[in-house]
Amino acid sequence: MPPPEPILLLTRPEAASRQFLTAVEAGGGSGFRSIISPLIGIEVTGPLPDLQGVGGVIFTSANGVRAYEALGGPVLPLCYTVGDATADAARNAGFAPKIAAGDAASLVALILAEAPEVPLLHLRGTHARGAVAERLRAGGLRAGEAVIYDQPAQELSAAAKAALQGDAPVIVPLFSPRSAAQFAGGAHGDAPLLVVAMSRDVAAALEALYVTRLEILARPDAKEMRRVVIDFLRDLGALVKPRGSVKG
Repeated sequence: MPPPEPILLLTRPEAASRQFLTAVEAGGGSGFRSIISPLIGIEVTGPLPDLQGVGGVIFTSANGVRAYEALGGPVLPLCYTVGDATADAARNAGFAPKIAAGDAASLVALILAEAPEVPLLHLRGTHARGAVAERLRAGGLRAGEAVIYDQPAQELSAAAKAALQGDAPVIVPLFSPRSAAQFAGGAHGDAPLLVVAMSRDVAAALEALYVTRLEILARPDAKEMRRVVIDFLRDLGALVKPRGSVKG
């Protein structure tokens, strides 16, 4: 009897999950079934603050870019993004972004190194990590922040829960500590579980959740996540073994 078809379980917001799925398929990922079950919703809240005098914007997620667009934010001459995926969204919105290496630390370092003289504004969600604006102010720059969207928590879907209780291997890329903690709280079942964590903080948020395989990215960006997920799909037979110690 052939082994069951693996499942790629995507828990980011709908638009981001579909974009990642398209990237995996374009990169050669095949022979799997996908389930999209967002653990975090995106709700534009606004309003935009007064942008008078603001010379540049900072985005730490594509959701921030999309919320800024939805609220009618203008394209400013200076734009910084945390990584490539956010930069793609910024380009689509008309910006010419300067791109950090995928995390808040590299973003802050990039901006401090360039030391722009104009006031900057970090457009973010209710839940954010890294204290970007605060660290920039501590470095002597003029930087503010505005919360323009919310990220309400959502439960795993019935399809996702059924997959976790089945026999097919389930591959789960996790991008943030918050989504990892939510996943760990709702992931019940005996399916072989292969997790790709964006960072050590993401992996730590899984706490005691048993996984068959845990991989922590060497570089925290979406392209590296896609590469590792595709590798998992190709090497599934070697990765899914009897229960043992977590490897990461």
